Amino acid sequence: MPKRPLLILVCTTCLFAFQSNTAQKFIITPDVQVALDHIRPDSLRGDLSFIASDLLEGRNTPSRGLDLAAEYIAAQFRRAGLEAGGDDGYFQTARMAVLEQNTEGFELKLSQGDRAMSAGPNDVVVNAGAALDLKDAAVFKLDMSDQSLVEGLTPEQLAGKVILLEMARGGQGNARAVFQKLREAKPALTITLSRAALRRPREGQLTDPALASTVPPRITLSGEAAAGFYDALKPGLSGAVASIHLVTPRQTPVTPRNVIGVLRGSDPVLRDTYVLVTAHYDHLGIRAEGTGDRIYNGANDDGSGTVSVMELARALATLKQHPRRSIVFMTFFGEEKGLLGSRYYADHPVFPIEKTVGQLNLEQVGRTDDSEGPQVASATVTGFDYSTLTDSVVAAGELSGIKIYKHPRNSDTYFFASDNASLAAVGVPAHTVGVTFQFPDYHGVGDEWPKVDYENMAKVDRMAALAVVMLANSDEAPRWNEGNPKTAPYVKAWKERRGK
Repeated sequence: MPKRPLLILVCTTCLFAFQSNTAQKFIITPDVQVALDHIRPDSLRGDLSFIASDLLEGRNTPSRGLDLAAEYIAAQFRRAGLEAGGDDGYFQTARMAVLEQNTEGFELKLSQGDRAMSAGPNDVVVNAGAALDLKDAAVFKLDMSDQSLVEGLTPEQLAGKVILLEMARGGQGNARAVFQKLREAKPALTITLSRAALRRPREGQLTDPALASTVPPRITLSGEAAAGFYDALKPGLSGAVASIHLVTPRQTPVTPRNVIGVLRGSDPVLRDTYVLVTAHYDHLGIRAEGTGDRIYNGANDDGSGTVSVMELARALATLKQHPRRSIVFMTFFGEEKGLLGSRYYADHPVFPIEKTVGQLNLEQVGRTDDSEGPQVASATVTGFDYSTLTDSVVAAGELSGIKIYKHPRNSDTYFFASDNASLAAVGVPAHTVGVTFQFPDYHGVGDEWPKVDYENMAKVDRMAALAVVMLANSDEAPRWNEGNPKTAPYVKAWKERRGK
């Protein structure tokens, strides 16, 4: 256990004290220390041995295993005495659908002058929520390896166009920036060229039917004819046109659930503001083919974050005086399908977004065998310098003996890769805390609960719990760092939510 700081002077009604002119230094009270001591390795091991067990069959979204996990999480929130935060007790029920693409009558033709190519249903993988009919729509060739082209893209260039791009050949580094711009521009269609054989999805696309028709459709296209046509085009507005016919996909209704419990705040005013503590409880399910072990147990990704949310809830619920702000403990479905659970919450918030001051998302906090070397008594924050929320995590790390650091490459890159991104998109200062980025068995069947370092996870969780207490007791809410140009869309969303 980390060395406890000396208790010099503590206000009996406060849970922390300001101690420095350059950073907030907090003094842990006996009540808070007792709560932190409730976070124990054996408790985490017990929860994770169930959440990541074969019984739950990899917690695919949707699946029986995912539903079992949701019931278990709700039981732990109930045990802790949290208020139910959903529309059905502890559950926020999402009305979603599995889309099965119907390629009957599918047609796709690309042409430029005397050159033309056609594709049939066997040449494409379709990802679309509605029917589509285009006739001679302008084609914009987006060369992902052309840095100057990518940086200069504007929504006006892409809006209403058919975007033709290729992910390979040096363009991966620009992918996140490109797809962000595509989301903003709303092209008529995005066609991604694949020079390799197409990998057919083994299951339908999970989506929110209310939003499916508003999301620009995407098609993956393969074949020598398509590659040759792409290679011959000039970048930018290419002079080519596209015609396509696609019918409405088949829909099967499903109802996956976010799990939500609330520790109500003690301050008569601040109790109506909220700090979110989150993780995703889904994983990849069962491998469709092969022999031997085929279950993706997802112990570290993100069973570790899931059980940490439960453990933090049980620990902080023991506080004799609750923190001033309300703390919302939540686990999301469908992160592995594209942050679906957190996006659903952002679109259908239980608690007002403008009253939600911050989100601390926990992901991959269990294993220490990172691909870059052991990560013991350390943790990282995505979007490290995007908001002042990180200050509380750093201060909690100093008091807990956990080194909080910014990874020079992955901190910014992985900001988009977990459920914090959904809340950031609507203006909430939101970050993910993790121990590893890449580790052996990542998205593999070997990510199992015996490989987790429970002693280290308990230490990291105590740090996270302390950071949450700091956030929930602070007079000032976290703020986006407007001096960082990467935060511009989040600052804009934050201001729009507050009418500024």
